[in-house]
Amino acid sequence: MSNFQLDGATRVVAIIGDPIAQVKSPAGVTQTLQAQGRNAIVMPVHVATADLDAFMQGAACMRNLDGVIVTVPHKLDAYRFCATATERAHFLGGVNILRRNADGSWHGDHFDGEGYVHALRRNGCEPRGRRALLAGAGGAGSAIALALLEAGVQSLALHEPDAARRESLMARLSQRHAGRVVAGSADPRGFDLVINATPVGMSPTDPVPFDVSGLERSTFVGDVITKPAVTPLIEAARGLGCGTQVGADMFAGVCALMVEFLLADGPLKG
Repeated sequence: MSNFQLDGATRVVAIIGDPIAQVKSPAGVTQTLQAQGRNAIVMPVHVATADLDAFMQGAACMRNLDGVIVTVPHKLDAYRFCATATERAHFLGGVNILRRNADGSWHGDHFDGEGYVHALRRNGCEPRGRRALLAGAGGAGSAIALALLEAGVQSLALHEPDAARRESLMARLSQRHAGRVVAGSADPRGFDLVINATPVGMSPTDPVPFDVSGLERSTFVGDVITKPAVTPLIEAARGLGCGTQVGADMFAGVCALMVEFLLADGPLKG
């Protein structure tokens, strides 16, 4: 990273998760911020679920901490620390980024869905009119589900083993998109857009989240996982000749949105 700046005046943005070693955001967001003349850096912080409250209490006292990027598994829990949030974050009940309000409280938004749909289009997959199957109704899955429906998918099937979480998300989505949201399974037959928005695939011992024998060559297959860069799901889909999107593509779509959010009316002065 050329002309990298780090000194006592550097503003800090934390990225929190459990685990955290897989994230790609620190370098990319730091580079984008500094390219815009901001003396700021993104710092990875490993925070377990049980320690989230303690971390956020401490973060409130860090006067040079201007934002928090949120990844697995904190996207839903982090929402309750927001004094204010966008309408999208309120609807989803989750956030993937927070920035300081003028009074030091937190303002949140959620860009995973918008970033994912942008990336799909860059990879040659127009969601409009497609029959989509999505695994995961957590923080990322909820945001992607909403964005797919807003992008005009014909139908959306949600595959989520936690029945209560699945039904809750389906009920909220159906308020805006009645008749287009149904319960799904691991069987991708009949779908032409299949996306994994769960952590399944991060560990070498994980099963594949879908029955890949049901994939057709015409099916477009996506994943949100960034490490490994190519998950077994994506590898199998490519072996069948399917179009694919890896987790890093989603990050590229989200990065610019996060930087714009951090700099909008925020204290990152550089």
